[in-house]
Amino acid sequence: MLAALSVALSVDPIHAHEVAILKSANIAAYNQAVRGFKSSMPSNTKFIEYDLKGDASFGRKYASKIRASGADLVLAVGLKAAIAARLEIFDIPVVFCMVLHPAKYDLKANNMVGISVKIPIGQQLSILHTVMPNLKRIGYLYDPEKTPRLSAEATHQARQLGITIIERQVRAEEQVPTALRELLPEIEALWLISDSTVLTEESFSFLLGAAFDRRVPVIGFDPEFVRRGALISFWVDSADVGQEASQLAQAILDGLTVPSPKAFLPKQRISLNLGTAEYLGITIPPNVLSIVDEVY
Repeated sequence: MLAALSVALSVDPIHAHEVAILKSANIAAYNQAVRGFKSSMPSNTKFIEYDLKGDASFGRKYASKIRASGADLVLAVGLKAAIAARLEIFDIPVVFCMVLHPAKYDLKANNMVGISVKIPIGQQLSILHTVMPNLKRIGYLYDPEKTPRLSAEATHQARQLGITIIERQVRAEEQVPTALRELLPEIEALWLISDSTVLTEESFSFLLGAAFDRRVPVIGFDPEFVRRGALISFWVDSADVGQEASQLAQAILDGLTVPSPKAFLPKQRISLNLGTAEYLGITIPPNVLSIVDEVY
């Protein structure tokens, strides 16, 4: 796919490359990815950053600046930045990262490659089964317009552990309270997934509080959720994703052809709230505590 591009990028290795970084928003996860990317690039690389501030309409303006800057490569961080780059940047190689389910958004172009993060659901289910051996039913909410349903493979892995996955669809944020009230009586744990319809700053407190009222543990994907009361979170260090993106970037700048999206299985990290475990009457086995990265 990038064969023609590879020839164009065969440059003097002494040349200091310039990388334009286009961020979807100024949030911690994206900033960590950028830091990981920068730390893994050659020390003489020049960087210039642009922040969409969550507003995709800035994409055209920043794309024009990037094209005029003479950048050798663009790093697009987050979905809005990746979509803006696909629509507006055609003659500079683009590497995207921090995009969940990239296939859903048709991030395909001759000048574009990216990172597809693989989440080890089976491993997470196994740890949950160890923490809660009597766990039989896990539920989650999702918007099918934004998030694919849990894969058949993940559902099968759950069944092998004696766990049934129960889902409820929502198509607007206003539907979340009703869907949650219907779901909670049927489940023994609530799994929060990254879905912007279901999970917002406002809805998180409601989801957590409603689950707590029924003594249903909450499983998350961000250590901040655990700090605020969720039982456990399985998460990926965004810096690891940025470092992986830098490997793609360096390969492209060296004139190599790379696959897209490149599947990446990052190190899984775990946060655990012992106070929540005690409140819910859950005893955490020592073999789980030994692999936890953060304890609250």
